[in-house]
Amino acid sequence: MRSFLLYTAARFGLFLAAFGLIWLVAGFFLPWTSRNIMWTGVLAIVLSAIGSLYLLRGLRDRFAQVARARAEEMTARLERARSKEDVDDVD
Repeated sequence: MRSFLLYTAARFGLFLAAFGLIWLVAGFFLPWTSRNIMWTGVLAIVLSAIGSLYLLRGLRDRFAQVARARAEEMTARLERARSKEDVDDVD
């Protein structure tokens, strides 16, 4: 759960950084209308998504390893429970 929260916080921080940078640059040239703010947000989403592919690779890989280990543990637990139910007493 910790790796998920860390990755999510990093993605959100990357979005905020991209939004702030675009806002600073575009703020000199464009008036701040709701339409311009929306397009700034869309551009920030695209840039932060592309940036996260490269910048957050380590966090994403750790999160994937934790998720895979948890799924394997749940599968093993399910198989143990299933094998207990399948025991038949034959006399």
